[in-house]
Amino acid sequence: MLNKKQTNECIEVMQQMYPDAHCELVHANPFELVIAVALSAQCTDVLVNRVTAKLFQKYKTPEDYLKVSLEELQQDIRSIGLYRNKAKNIQKLCELLIRDYNGEVPADRDELTKFPGVGRKTANVVVSVAFGIPAMAVDTHVFRVSHRLELVTKKDDTPYKVEQVLVKNIPAEDTQRIAYILQQV
Repeated sequence: MLNKKQTNECIEVMQQMYPDAHCELVHANPFELVIAVALSAQCTDVLVNRVTAKLFQKYKTPEDYLKVSLEELQQDIRSIGLYRNKAKNIQKLCELLIRDYNGEVPADRDELTKFPGVGRKTANVVVSVAFGIPAMAVDTHVFRVSHRLELVTKKDDTPYKVEQVLVKNIPAEDTQRIAYILQQV
């Protein structure tokens, strides 16, 4: 495993190689981002953006998602894998958002993980992109690349453990960008 100094040198090189790394999900606010990230599980950002371009025109608020039947929402996202389950999660997420958060997406990772379809990775994306809070989103690709580049050890065998090592070794202000760089490597 690279030490902290070597990790930072590696990061500097990657930042030069990928100067424009950023979240590719198109969104206008934290609510749209949480919906887009929830839809992106096991799906490409390109497909999610294609679907959300129409979805975000039709649905502006959590209430809008609850005004339609589950079947209608499923049809609106049908081209995305696991669309039935994702549609259920979106409606449950909207119910919880309205009931417990006055319709506002919380800027707290632990609060976000209470929402259906929102795990730690999704919550990290939302807090870092929507609210500028340093967080490291570790998806399957980031997990593999971190091991391949020896940024972590074999003992770091879960996304959470990889996240913890990366956060410890990467300056807080770089964590969001590095997550997107590692997705491109």
